[in-house]
Amino acid sequence: MTLQATVKSIGHIVTPYKTLDECPRNINPEGPLCKLILKDDLRDGLLGLNVGQRILVLYWFEQVDRTILRQHSRPTGELAGIFALRTPNRCNPIGAAVLTIEQIHDGVISVRGLDCLNGTPLLDIKPAMSGE
Repeated sequence: MTLQATVKSIGHIVTPYKTLDECPRNINPEGPLCKLILKDDLRDGLLGLNVGQRILVLYWFEQVDRTILRQHSRPTGELAGIFALRTPNRCNPIGAAVLTIEQIHDGVISVRGLDCLNGTPLLDIKPAMSGE
């Protein structure tokens, strides 16, 4: 069965990282301030989100290799499949992070410590479930 799906960006992410070499290898809740900037026509969708709330942020990794199925784990060096790793090199390079809202102002959510390049497409924001 082949699925054809269309995913539209809801905005973009502002981070201090301009190159892959600068970008951290994983999220860090103590990291630098990052901004989730929604498209103007979607800002009303933020109603009900609050500072201090944990959210699930979904984003699209760019500049990745979508053909890799196995690679070495950075922490252990062991060979593992991509589904056992948090690598951005995936068939569908979707990034996911659970982070705390630092600030919400004028359609912009501030969080700390995302692991993506400046300008990364933002796919979705959801309240985080307990246990995430």
